[in-house]
Amino acid sequence: MRRKGDHFTGLTSPAAQMKCGVPFSCAADCTREGLLAAANSYLAAQTAGSTSALKLSTSNFTYQQNNKVSDITKGLLSIPYKIDLNRSTADTTACASYTMWISSTGSKPYVVGTQIRHLGNDTSTISMVDSIAATTGDLFFDSKKTLGYIQKEDWTTISPATARPSRELLKKVGDAYLDMWTDAKAADSIPWGTDCERVEGSMYTKPCGGQLPRGGSKKANGMRRYVIDEEAGSVDVLCQFDSLGTMPDSHEVRVVDGKVKYVHTITVGKVG
Repeated sequence: MRRKGDHFTGLTSPAAQMKCGVPFSCAADCTREGLLAAANSYLAAQTAGSTSALKLSTSNFTYQQNNKVSDITKGLLSIPYKIDLNRSTADTTACASYTMWISSTGSKPYVVGTQIRHLGNDTSTISMVDSIAATTGDLFFDSKKTLGYIQKEDWTTISPATARPSRELLKKVGDAYLDMWTDAKAADSIPWGTDCERVEGSMYTKPCGGQLPRGGSKKANGMRRYVIDEEAGSVDVLCQFDSLGTMPDSHEVRVVDGKVKYVHTITVGKVG
């Protein structure tokens, strides 16, 4: 019988074996439960300021902080932080999760967006921790204001399943948002909700559909990495904000009832 997390399974019938092509060679399933368990282990490690409890891949692991490959033992995870708020989403197709957390106390507050990735659909080990971490001095940074806005949001799972936005729509919306700086038509292609709220650092805008860029830059925002969660109606894109100056950036968008409900941005650096 299959055990969750196994790479190989003993299948009890020839018909079941044929579904795998080769007997005993089915890859593990990437489950929502496994992804969120790994995200929770990351949060526990951050609270402790130690990576010792993280099950990191011993053969193929990468730690990236603010778009630069780094030593995990010298990065943000080496320092304990009191986390005031956190929220995670899961992408079983890409076998990845996205976690946002806020620490608004202490001498160096942070707002962080982290994507965690797993190879071979195996959520029992982590192959990549990829963080965008904004702190004092970064664009529109004020962790207490950001915390106040995000605490009021409703991230209830979208139910029934038939009401959830498709993966294709979520990716399209995420890309269109980042394309607004280079494509004059991108803003009008996004299904803005009339009650949409946008939190850029600590700058709050409602509704989202006002005061939008409409082209002007020749540099597209690059290095895009996606976590798409249909149950939450969300897409997170970690990227490099090349349109305004090579800044490490996270853009998260939530779609409810076919319309954009929330936009969150975490940007490291300043414009210009």
